[in-house]
Amino acid sequence: MEQQHTKKRFLVQGIKYLAITLPLMFMGPIVINSSFKNPDHPLYYFVLSLGIFICITAMWLFYKGIQTLMKSLFGK
Repeated sequence: MEQQHTKKRFLVQGIKYLAITLPLMFMGPIVINSSFKNPDHPLYYFVLSLGIFICITAMWLFYKGIQTLMKSLFGK
């Protein structure tokens, strides 16, 4: 039985996804919170939708990063 080795290309790509995710995980809630503090501002809906978009992007990149890491460790 042959031992499987880590695929380094997928490992590096997964770590890059997670490195991009980390600042977005903090930035999204901060942007949403700042929009809730200024509901009378004319750009309220734009800033709120931007914060929601950042949060959704962070969740997607986190999923993609974990999926890529698992692919590098156990995948085919």
